[in-house]
Amino acid sequence: MKIFDKNHDPRKNGKLLIEITGKKLDAAKVISETEEIFQQCSKNEPVPRLHKVIRVPFSKKFTEGLFRLLAKPFSLLEPTKLYVDSTGNVYPEWKQKLDAEYENLLRTITREVNIEDFGGIGDGKTDNTAAFKKALGDGRVKVKVPEGTFITKGIYLPSWTFLVGAGKGKTIIKLHKSAAKGTRLITNANHWKGNHHVSVQGMSLDWNVERLGVVKKTSTWGNHSSCLTYANVTFGWVKDLEAINPGLHCFDISSTLYNYAGDGFRAKGGSQYVWLDTLNGYGFGDDGITTHHSDYILITYSHMCDPSGRAHQRGVSNSNGIEIDDGSRNVVLVNNSSARCFGGIEVKAHQNSSAASNIQIAGHISVNDNRSYNFRHIGHHKSTDTVSKSAYNITAVNLAAIRPIFTDLYKDSTPRGLVVSGYKNVVINHFTLIGDPDYDYRSNPIIALQYRARNVVLNNLSVRDFKSASADIKAYGGKNRADSILINHVEARDSASKVIDIGKGIQDIRMEHINQI
Repeated sequence: MKIFDKNHDPRKNGKLLIEITGKKLDAAKVISETEEIFQQCSKNEPVPRLHKVIRVPFSKKFTEGLFRLLAKPFSLLEPTKLYVDSTGNVYPEWKQKLDAEYENLLRTITREVNIEDFGGIGDGKTDNTAAFKKALGDGRVKVKVPEGTFITKGIYLPSWTFLVGAGKGKTIIKLHKSAAKGTRLITNANHWKGNHHVSVQGMSLDWNVERLGVVKKTSTWGNHSSCLTYANVTFGWVKDLEAINPGLHCFDISSTLYNYAGDGFRAKGGSQYVWLDTLNGYGFGDDGITTHHSDYILITYSHMCDPSGRAHQRGVSNSNGIEIDDGSRNVVLVNNSSARCFGGIEVKAHQNSSAASNIQIAGHISVNDNRSYNFRHIGHHKSTDTVSKSAYNITAVNLAAIRPIFTDLYKDSTPRGLVVSGYKNVVINHFTLIGDPDYDYRSNPIIALQYRARNVVLNNLSVRDFKSASADIKAYGGKNRADSILINHVEARDSASKVIDIGKGIQDIRMEHINQI
């Protein structure tokens, strides 16, 4: 098995999925089948979640009230329709709009310049901050950056801007040794008013974490301390980039500010219509790719691996390869991969924010992540918590979870191929889970449906080599039980002694075509 390190070429992920799963799926057919299952699932009236009236402390009300000055009510959008082109590429219906605006960007650019024409020097020593500022000007420009290492204290992109290098590892943009900890290496120029039509392509982004010396934490707050941040950007492109050792995130598609106004609210100033493609990232303090309070985001053929976790306290690092976070809506992920992270893909929200919703995954490879796929709304799990108003609608096809493991990133977290907590309307179709027959899973289940999850469908699962697990699939019971579950077409080979373990009190669960070999 490939190790999927920082040099992994994510453009190969589609072919690698065929090798790993042993299946060459008809993408159009599988996506259509999944949409049909989702429609049936979402119309199902699930077993009600247990609910109690919760008293909210005054301090929490006060804090949420302040954030609401910069928030707006949450609402569910119509789910995105996925299509498959003649070569098998999966894309969302709204990508046509993105493509049209990309052509608009190219038409609107009135000049093409080279950073060297403005005094830029790629010698790894010279400060090029002023050169980038002059070259970018007020926008409507394509700025070429040749091979070399260009030092800067931060690059700020106005609207109608195309920044392009000679390729990963050839053009390197690196933070100056005196740059503050909160510096974003590349970001858009105006987070409050917003920017539009910005593109960055073909370079490596080195956050130069070594400049900080020995520190307990490598990030400051909010969407600072990252390699690339788009905040309040409409129509953005991020392509063929490598992100190296950022204090927080490799790539952050965000609102002006992260917002914690409570479940049922979203931040103002979110980004919209952004495509991230063919990205590599490693050494990140928190997440590789993350989205917050942003809509219509496409993430394709990207690979995130080996986080440092240093944005968190040691041993409790929620560092994910790809994290679809607070208030994000209609995010589509296609043929990405992750390795040795806490979560491969995490779809989630904090307790005091709306959850991500309408998330669609078409192909992903998770290798040695602690929790390959982790879907949760923190703080809305237990019978003593309020019920989530926003944790709805996740579909995924053609997933692979390869040898999930214990990790020093989060020492008390048990390995899982999939966890669903608190979400309603979750459909997973064609899921391959491969363990290590000699690894000690310490009698833990590999798939966990738990914490008031509802309307969950697992269809076409292949599980093997989790011999020391307690069960391949466990639906947890009790006061916080999952319910309204369909498990269909499962083949378990040389794996746990139980294929499915059903907890006490679950009222609605159906199992069909379960085969243990």
